[in-house]
Amino acid sequence: MAKRVDENQKVIVKALRQFGAKVQDLHVVGHGCPDLLVSYRYKNYLFEIKNSGSKLNATELDWHRHWAGPCFVIYTFEEAVEILTED
Repeated sequence: MAKRVDENQKVIVKALRQFGAKVQDLHVVGHGCPDLLVSYRYKNYLFEIKNSGSKLNATELDWHRHWAGPCFVIYTFEEAVEILTED
């Protein structure tokens, strides 16, 4: 079952696209899968978007524990940019 979209997701997606990133919405996958697949400067990132003060639920925690690569929990566009521009 697909989960609901956090209130800040639309704002973050729009800002990421304006920043020059490609964004694929994954929230419809459900089962703890992260909300977004983001491509920026030939690298891919998985982002789980949370509203301020909220945390990963049990299904999301389980997905993160079993995933072999990085997945970032973000609350703001600025946090996403920090991750995208780290080197």
